[in-house]
Amino acid sequence: MKDKYYSKAIEEIENILETNIDNGLKHEDVIKARDKYGENALEEKAGKTIWKMILEQVSDFMIIILILAAVLSMIAGEFIDGAVILGIVVLNAVLGITQERKASDALAALKSMAAPKAKVIRKGILDLVDSKDLVPGDVVVLESGDYVPADLVLFESVNMKIDESALTGESVAVDKEVGQVEDEAPIGDRVNSAFMSTIVTYGRGKGIVVSTGMSTEIGKIATMLNETEDEKSPLQEKLASFGKLLGMICIGVCIIIFGLGLYRGEELLEVFMTAISLAVAAIPEGLPAVVTVVLAMGVTRMVSRHAIMKNISAVETLGSTTVICTDKTGTLTQNKMTVLKVYDGSEEWQVTGTGYSFDGEIASESDKDKSHIEKLLQTAVLCNDAKIKDEQVIGDPTEGALVVLAAKGGFDQASMNQSYPRLSEFPFDSVRKLMSTKHQIDESYYMFTKGAPDEILARSTKILIGNEVRDITDEDKKRILDKNKAYAEQALRVLGYTYKPVDSHSDLFHEENDLIFLGLTCMIDPPRQEAIEAVKLCKKAGIRVVMITGDHITTASAIAKQLGIIQTSDETLKGSKINDYNDEDFKEKVKSTSVFARVSPEHKVRIVETVKSNGDVAAMTGDGVNDAPALKRADIGIAMGITGTDVSKEAADMILTDDNFASIVDAVEEGRIIYSNIRKFVGFLLSCNIGEILIIFIAMLAGWPVPLVPIQLLWINLITDSFPAFALGLEKGEKDIMDKKPRDPSEPIVDKTMKIALAFQSIGLTVAVLTSYRLGFLMAGDVSSELQLTIARTFSFTTLIIGEMLRAFSAKSEYVSVFKMKIFDNKYLNYSVFGAIVLLLIVVYLPFLQPIFSTATLSLNQLGLAVGLGIVPLLFGEIAKKVK
Repeated sequence: MKDKYYSKAIEEIENILETNIDNGLKHEDVIKARDKYGENALEEKAGKTIWKMILEQVSDFMIIILILAAVLSMIAGEFIDGAVILGIVVLNAVLGITQERKASDALAALKSMAAPKAKVIRKGILDLVDSKDLVPGDVVVLESGDYVPADLVLFESVNMKIDESALTGESVAVDKEVGQVEDEAPIGDRVNSAFMSTIVTYGRGKGIVVSTGMSTEIGKIATMLNETEDEKSPLQEKLASFGKLLGMICIGVCIIIFGLGLYRGEELLEVFMTAISLAVAAIPEGLPAVVTVVLAMGVTRMVSRHAIMKNISAVETLGSTTVICTDKTGTLTQNKMTVLKVYDGSEEWQVTGTGYSFDGEIASESDKDKSHIEKLLQTAVLCNDAKIKDEQVIGDPTEGALVVLAAKGGFDQASMNQSYPRLSEFPFDSVRKLMSTKHQIDESYYMFTKGAPDEILARSTKILIGNEVRDITDEDKKRILDKNKAYAEQALRVLGYTYKPVDSHSDLFHEENDLIFLGLTCMIDPPRQEAIEAVKLCKKAGIRVVMITGDHITTASAIAKQLGIIQTSDETLKGSKINDYNDEDFKEKVKSTSVFARVSPEHKVRIVETVKSNGDVAAMTGDGVNDAPALKRADIGIAMGITGTDVSKEAADMILTDDNFASIVDAVEEGRIIYSNIRKFVGFLLSCNIGEILIIFIAMLAGWPVPLVPIQLLWINLITDSFPAFALGLEKGEKDIMDKKPRDPSEPIVDKTMKIALAFQSIGLTVAVLTSYRLGFLMAGDVSSELQLTIARTFSFTTLIIGEMLRAFSAKSEYVSVFKMKIFDNKYLNYSVFGAIVLLLIVVYLPFLQPIFSTATLSLNQLGLAVGLGIVPLLFGEIAKKVK
């Protein structure tokens, strides 16, 4: 509400919008307003076309090089090579487009929340119209069960409560009042307003439409969703960057080789095919597919840990998370109000058990009998509209907690209501802050009242202590108010209880005075025990937890202290203060603030963006519509599967099936394992590619024919290497993976450690293969030069594959020696190595495949020598671990 109508008097709003609350707008006024403000609907930006998606997929630098290599191969007559390369390009494009087609449809879910019809007064007549036809100035009538069709300022509210959880994230319905509120009031404190897409849960009211469509609070969220662009994950950016570097190196080496060949006067076609061989060797064709499949397998594993990944690349992002921005209600807490203590006016009673389970007890400090609080428990259960079914509350969560309290004290709600049915009631309203009901117990009639402690005390003239009723004294009131204040300072919700004998014909509207005080109860939505442990684990893992909530700062601080998120209140900030900071000052403030309370959707987005601008990788949790823009803006958005709205689920990258903070930490651990495994197979694949480049480059410099032809390189890159790479992606996590600090998000995937490993392993591979190649000529015997070359290439091919398979076992760890690990504990790696060796033998020894793969049959001695040289790369890899 940019004009801040909520802070204006109704008369002023009537003048501004040229309406009146009795008759509403005339037909001509509606047409005029619609021309000015437009339809009451949410707008959506156009999505990507399939052609744009295809263009984006094939514009990757590595893909362009592959397409060029395929075309040139076909021009040169090598149709099989060209077709295989093009097949790789198509496969990668299909995988990429499939993922993108599953992109967020958050705005569609948001639009589906809008009310289809609205009750409106126009020309003094109540009418039912399409919500999209509403305009500012319309007078709308609201009743229990209605969706609010636009943003309204209320001028009538009769016991009206509105569930604003979709907008604010807080589960307790808000009592609505008529009157002005201050200019800077956050959404949660605008008690005189009703917001589009929220639901009336109780009572009735009327209001003037002040904002429609994209100008509503929901509309602002839709605008933010439209403005939020999907960003690449850190892994995607690193692989893209590395691909460009690899491509540039490849082009440079190809030009050198081509120029060198022409300088020597070699045949153009042969030089041409050598350059293509090098291009194929330089690019890890299997890498995109392996990354996609390993991430997909990680997604499957995460389901068992209560996390569903919508965005496959977000799995890796989780592993680099440095800050988790989380909602409070239901994520860090149980979202189940629980009574902790009962105060009977002189002594405290402790209540055990949490949530809506009846398991638990009530015990006093002096071990008094429960008869001392019998009347209070009766009041709690009889003056109550909630029900508990299968440990779930139907109705108000606060009243649900009282049903549980009474059950723990031996008072079953169903039997109490049957024995002492409600004869009449005076419903709760926000002016009295009380609720009263009348019941017959034996031959007497009683009124039971509960409500705000200050109102209860102000109307009480007597007090029940033990089984004795006496006049209440100022000392009693001071003691009770002090206890109430102490509870409130601990962020506990406090209710007071009274009773009063009445006549059978008494009108409760005139009986809420001269009450007998019974006591207080204090309750809270308690923190999840597993969340406390998860916060500890986060700290150990170097991850900061930040609570962002729509709740009051006192409640948020108390819960945060219990969870170990903060130590002092200096680490907290009210949402109303956020706008006081400029961007630079706020960047510093965010570093030292771990609780943000009473925040708006815009605040959430600003907090997340500031966390990211500080160089952190931000995960953001949320369940309401208000969370959707921040979920999209975060590096990884996490929605709640149970309490989450469709909008938040569509905007998120990950959905928690149990709404539990501990599951986020489990998912972070899984993300770290996956990233660690990705490093293992990236190092494994790249060392082979670099080795292949060196093999061809050195052979060319030496004036030798190329030791490996394009089809052999493609076979190694796609078949032989890819399956062990998949298997490495399924390695179990290292035991100390959550004891390490998060990696630097800007750290390249090929860091100093991997560069050392790549250098040693690729040199080892080059030495082994070139040695094998030369020995192949020597051991070929007295055969034609063409067959000699084929045998030598078969030697190279065999040594390279065996060397890669042995190195796959070494790649199981970047630091632990192969001689100190459980080598065969990964059955998938065992299967893939065995399969690769079987395929090698098939390609070498089956006659009809030999012409395709440029192979020749090797004798047992020849095979033994070629296989033996495969140990050399393994030894070089182990030396690299010692150097690191």
